[in-house]
Amino acid sequence: QVQLVESGGGSVQAGGSLRLSCAASGVSFSIYAMGWFRQAPGKDREFVAAISWSGSNTYYGDSVKGRFTLSRDNAKNTVYLQMTSLKPEDTAVYYCARFKYPYSQPQSDYADYGYWGQGTQVTVSS
Repeated sequence: QVQLVESGGGSVQAGGSLRLSCAASGVSFSIYAMGWFRQAPGKDREFVAAISWSGSNTYYGDSVKGRFTLSRDNAKNTVYLQMTSLKPEDTAVYYCARFKYPYSQPQSDYADYGYWGQGTQVTVSS
């Protein structure tokens, strides 16, 4: 049984920073890529970032490139999303997800992710 638990969300002013964490339970965390998605009210789910199973490759959505950094600690079964220079348009519920296929490079399509966390709210005020 895989469980993903996000934490670190909250309210911040524009230009501020937050760090989201996603703690995974269950076996084989280290062989799966992990991703973050977000969804704002009335909008489609949007790809934010993903990291390969080894942590050697990261991928970012265009809207967060240069501002967000994704990392993972396989010894702690945790991924971290460091968000800086936050903008009001970053306001959304952020979800952590595990890629479906082991030892594979992640993709930006949410359909390729098999397990999801409950989400954590990020609110950025102007």
